[in-house]
Amino acid sequence: MESSEALSARISEHAAKLAQFYDGITRCDVLVEIPHRHKTAGRLFHVRVHLHLKGADLIVSRDPGIEDTHEDPYLAVRDAFVTARRQVQNVVERLRGEVKLHEAEAEAAQAT
Repeated sequence: MESSEALSARISEHAAKLAQFYDGITRCDVLVEIPHRHKTAGRLFHVRVHLHLKGADLIVSRDPGIEDTHEDPYLAVRDAFVTARRQVQNVVERLRGEVKLHEAEAEAAQAT
């Protein structure tokens, strides 16, 4: 799809909020596309957010489903960044050691 200044500004806002949540984000690439035209659902948007973190990379992909409301690119972007925030939160918890390890993982961690 063609670039839109308003959509680019909204993406920048979401990325800035994500950066405030976790300052270890070094880069954020966002792709918004229309994969195909669906006869009954209209134009559905696909959003992919690729986050480069200190120590990890995350790729969040929001594909339009049959019942999704991704006919609006702003909603599709919002949903992708909500998912990205949850995944960043999971990575941060793991890095801080706040996530309980399963028995096998804990034994492997103690062995090293």
